[in-house]
Amino acid sequence: MLTPNDRIQIQNKGITPELIEMQIKSFETGFPFINLNKPAVIGDGILRFSEAEIEKYIALYDSESTTIDRLKFVPASGAATRMFKEMFSFMENPDAADNDDTESNPNSPMYLMKNIHKLACFESLVKVLKKNNLDIYELITRKDFHTITDFILSEKGLGYSQLPKGLLEFHKYADNARTSIEEHLVEGAQYAVKPDRSVDIHFTISPEHRAKIIRHISDIMPVYEKLFDVNFKITYSEQKPSTDTIAVDMENKPFREKDGSLVFRPGGHGALIENLNDIKANIVFIKNIDNVVPDKYKQETYKYKKLLGGLLLSLKKKISEYLEVLEKGNLTSDTLNTILRFAKNDLMISPELFEGNHSESDLTKLLFEKLNRPIRLCGMVKNEGEPGGGPFWVMSNNGEKSLQIVESSQVDMKNSKQKEIFSSGSHFNPVDLVCSLRNYKGENFNLLNYIDYSTGFISEKSKDGRALKAIELPGLWNGAMANWITLFVEVPVITFNPVKTINDLLREQHQ
Repeated sequence: MLTPNDRIQIQNKGITPELIEMQIKSFETGFPFINLNKPAVIGDGILRFSEAEIEKYIALYDSESTTIDRLKFVPASGAATRMFKEMFSFMENPDAADNDDTESNPNSPMYLMKNIHKLACFESLVKVLKKNNLDIYELITRKDFHTITDFILSEKGLGYSQLPKGLLEFHKYADNARTSIEEHLVEGAQYAVKPDRSVDIHFTISPEHRAKIIRHISDIMPVYEKLFDVNFKITYSEQKPSTDTIAVDMENKPFREKDGSLVFRPGGHGALIENLNDIKANIVFIKNIDNVVPDKYKQETYKYKKLLGGLLLSLKKKISEYLEVLEKGNLTSDTLNTILRFAKNDLMISPELFEGNHSESDLTKLLFEKLNRPIRLCGMVKNEGEPGGGPFWVMSNNGEKSLQIVESSQVDMKNSKQKEIFSSGSHFNPVDLVCSLRNYKGENFNLLNYIDYSTGFISEKSKDGRALKAIELPGLWNGAMANWITLFVEVPVITFNPVKTINDLLREQHQ
């Protein structure tokens, strides 16, 4: 299928022809659905800690993390266009939304207009309208919401529809408004600060927004460095061209531009495992760009971040000790059984793995292999109807049971049993992770060795009016981390406050 020009195009992206062939084969065969065993719940897959235990792990984090390299990793790529879907619909057909009934619907454009003064960007909107000889109060009085919406979305106003979420004003304070990027700097200064008062934060960004994001951070960083007496060390990366995936038509033939060149699409957030793999810190906090709250709600966030950090350090210390013992060999039966109980009970590694007639030598090798992996501790909140993935026990083809974060797209919803298991999940994934990326010798793991490549999925898109199919790579916290040591910890709902639409900024948690 590939022409000489195709091969040059592929090579320029850093992709091999073999990988392209594998992707095209995946279009033909599809990806297998995941095999859910049961939901992870409190006491069976999800840990819940008492206040005394939480305080113990916080104290451990505060004391032992002083010597640990740590970094805050924030996926912040892409424009915020989807936040304004309802507003775009309103712009196209304002009469459809212009009635009193929609004013009580918190998701409607009319509700937004009724409460627009509560948005953090209100003062900025007032100023840009004034520059264009327009008065927002007069526009509101005569219900000219079309103009107000236009000045929020378009380049002649705030240009929000073309900006990434990180550059939108999220929260209003007495004397200023903060973007979500600013809120991440504030968070980092609380739980990611190192003994030398430096704070490492890494943002994954898209090329078209790089200049604006760097300029914004350069402008605001001195303010927060002075406020918190810290030194921010900000780094950036972009999704690598080599993680783009080929698009195909409905007959699984390469989709081509009019000039005959191949069409590639970004591989989704799973591509960021490559970016994370380049990070050399020991402990990494991962949190989405839009999941931030104003200062009055931040204490709970700090508390549970440190809980996860302290628990991770505690487990990592014991894992390292056991790996050193396993590496030396010649263990007593008691020592081997102690490590085995730790693997089963503390790390929730599938007991089925260790069943059967294993020799002590084989059991030692198996335990070493299962303990010598990257670690992720994932906060989980009670499911209150938010769309997205959750924690489940999943069964592999070889009969190994493991804890995984599962999205609905990975589940065969036509299978009534699988659908029932997925629907009965009690908790939700807020993307609140603390990860350990180094082994017991202090060497960085190659994270690409722990991906389950069978957990991608195929989506249907269109380009120039023509239908195409695209591959989404295994998600960053789904298949990309499928073979990590994984533990789930219950965290309170207040720590999860995503902004999926602009109306979400009117919720109490963002006021």
